[in-house]
Amino acid sequence: MNIEKSSGFAQNSGMGLNPVILVVDFMKGFTDRDSPLGSNLDNEIKATNELLNIARKECVPIIFTSVSYDPGFQEGAHFIRKIPALKILSAGSEACEIDPRLERNEQTELLVVKKFASAFFGTAISSVLSHQRIDTVIIVGCSTSGCIRATVVDALQHGYLVVVPEECVGDRSQSAHDASLSDIQMKYGDVVSLETVKKYLTHLKGDISNV
Repeated sequence: MNIEKSSGFAQNSGMGLNPVILVVDFMKGFTDRDSPLGSNLDNEIKATNELLNIARKECVPIIFTSVSYDPGFQEGAHFIRKIPALKILSAGSEACEIDPRLERNEQTELLVVKKFASAFFGTAISSVLSHQRIDTVIIVGCSTSGCIRATVVDALQHGYLVVVPEECVGDRSQSAHDASLSDIQMKYGDVVSLETVKKYLTHLKGDISNV
C-alpha cells in the first residue's frame, strides 16, 4: 500500500515483542458466498492460513472472534435493525462457526463471541491481552470497513500497537476496503504486507518503522 506520508500522518508505529493474532469474524456466515452476509474471501483465508501456520510454529497466541445472538436478538439492539441479515447469526447456527479452513485448535485458540463490530466492545479481550502481556495486535479477518476498522481503532485506544497484513483482510466492497486500509494507515495502525508480518513472527525483531 502506497500512501504518501504527509506531515503528522501515516507514520509507522512498528511492532513490539509480544504479539497476538486476532482473527476477526472469519466465520461461515461471512465466508460463504451464498450467505446473505457473505462474500468471496478465499484469497484472504489462504493468506491468513499462511500467517497462522507460522504463528503456531512460533507459539504466538491466536484469538478468534465470532458473532452470535440469543433468540429475540435483543443483544443486537439497533445493529439488527440496521442490518436485518444479522439474524442468520443465531446462537448455535452453522453461520456462527469459524471457517473450518482455518483449522482453529479449540483447546489452545480462544474464541470470543461479540455482538457488535469491534472485538473489544463488550468482550473480555482487553483483559486477556493484558494478562498475556501483549503489546502488538495483528488483525486479520473481515470486513475491512466494518469489524476490522472498528477493532483497529479500539486496539489503538486500548494501548496496543496495531498491524494489518493487507492480504489477510477482505470486504464485500472493494472501494470500502481500499478506503478503510488507507484510513487505518493514515491514523490508526500499520498496513503492511503479509510477507512483512511473516518475517516479523519468525524473527520477532519488532521494528518495522522503515517498511
